[in-house]
Amino acid sequence: MKSGNAIPSVAVVGTGYWGKNLVRNFAALGSLKAVCDNNIDTLKQFTENYPGTIGVQNFSELLNNPKIDALVIATPAETHFEMVKDAILAGKDVFVEKPLSLSEQEGAELSALAYKTGQILMVGHLLWYHPAIKELKRVIDSGQLGQLQYIYSNRLNLGKLRREENVLWSFAPHDISVIIGLANEMPDSVITKGGNYLHRHIADTTVTQLGFPSGINAHIFVSWLHPFKEQKLVIVGSKQMAVFDDTVPWQEKLCLFPHSIEWSENIPVANKAEGIFIPLKEEEPLKTECEHFLEAIKTRRQPLTNGDEGTRVLAVLNACQTSMQQGKQVSIGGETDQPKTYFAHETAVIDNNVIIGSECKIWHFSHLLSDVKIGKQCSIGQNVTIGPNVQIGDNCKVQNNVSIYKGVTLEDDVFCGPSMVFTNVVNPRAHISRKDQFMPTLVKQGCTIGANATIVCGVTLGRYSFIGAGSVITKDVPDHALMVGNPARQTGWMSSYGERLDLPLSGNKKAVCPGSGEKYQLKKQRLVIIG
Repeated sequence: MKSGNAIPSVAVVGTGYWGKNLVRNFAALGSLKAVCDNNIDTLKQFTENYPGTIGVQNFSELLNNPKIDALVIATPAETHFEMVKDAILAGKDVFVEKPLSLSEQEGAELSALAYKTGQILMVGHLLWYHPAIKELKRVIDSGQLGQLQYIYSNRLNLGKLRREENVLWSFAPHDISVIIGLANEMPDSVITKGGNYLHRHIADTTVTQLGFPSGINAHIFVSWLHPFKEQKLVIVGSKQMAVFDDTVPWQEKLCLFPHSIEWSENIPVANKAEGIFIPLKEEEPLKTECEHFLEAIKTRRQPLTNGDEGTRVLAVLNACQTSMQQGKQVSIGGETDQPKTYFAHETAVIDNNVIIGSECKIWHFSHLLSDVKIGKQCSIGQNVTIGPNVQIGDNCKVQNNVSIYKGVTLEDDVFCGPSMVFTNVVNPRAHISRKDQFMPTLVKQGCTIGANATIVCGVTLGRYSFIGAGSVITKDVPDHALMVGNPARQTGWMSSYGERLDLPLSGNKKAVCPGSGEKYQLKKQRLVIIG
């Protein structure tokens, strides 16, 4: 299934401790078509509980079933690599529970294979689908916490005790995923110490210290030998502090503390402030995660926790494991080399921790800084600078002499004309650092930005909008709007095909694209496709 409005058909492979929850959610979403387990009694129970669902014992039956669009794999971690690989090669989209596999080399191979074949690959890093984490990410990216300084995470409980993996691999992937995502960079060093109490070869508790190039430090404490359950994430910034506690009622899960530190006669003085609870929509994160996977299948958009993200987590996990075994700090030199499925000119410079999709072209004297993610089939022209911490979607065209710095995000099919400019601070001064005041700019799918245009930071450019050459954008741009001038003003409407439509700026009229034949309806000041 490549696109459309039909509900994707999903099979869940593995119906144990966590798999049964996936079965429940995909059934509730109307997508569950099959379950796979080697226990025939278990299959009978699930097919009785979920009428219309078929039960199979042989994984290959699902691979060869043309009525199954996607596989959800919730089997032991050591089986993930082969099962995910087989599923992708069979033309199935895949949602695999964490970890993606057991090594970053395997993860990179699976991620590259998914890009090459056009399949969706999503990893079950559940915390990213929790309303508190989504809101926390928004708060950090908006600059409300200031410059991040320190992060710590505790994930503690009594049980579920495992023997197929240690507590680091069982508990810590969620925390590592969230921390490197919130920090917007990979750590360059780790040190992990573990305690083995129930089995001499399996760690029951681990403490990990992560060091980041920007100076952020983080620690992760995980244990399944703890007298009570604690799942807490603390973020310390230069302006505010934030606490996410997943064991308290919804209205108290995310709290901001506007504490401040003042200096008096070279002595730091803490000024404590009352915590401010952030309201959250109460929803089951697993349901949101499952919905996200189904949406990715339908739209063919990369999921938030895709194979690249899963591979980064594996790189950190393996460094932690090595540190624990060797009893010393381990350096992380960057992402594991992915199979090279793109072209880069010999004069291009590509830093560590850069993900480049298949069939991309990177031309002369361009520089991709750390933690940049570029989708498939993109063209990056001469003398282009991208990064750090920039995400670019599929099929984007970035022409010569363009710089895309931190804070700018391009969705799919975006065109950036020669020498156009993105800014990231509204009031820059050479002698004042304002890196904690970067304002985000979002360029939505299909937008075209003409040569020498300037996009002042903090705006959103709507889907299929068209920014005329030399224009200066100072405010949000509606979908399909044609913008020209300095400051830019809307002068018309553009079709998805890139043709000007014969429509006024507002009203209730219809038009047909002269290039594609698509029909459009203007509803007051909003343009929609009607056929």
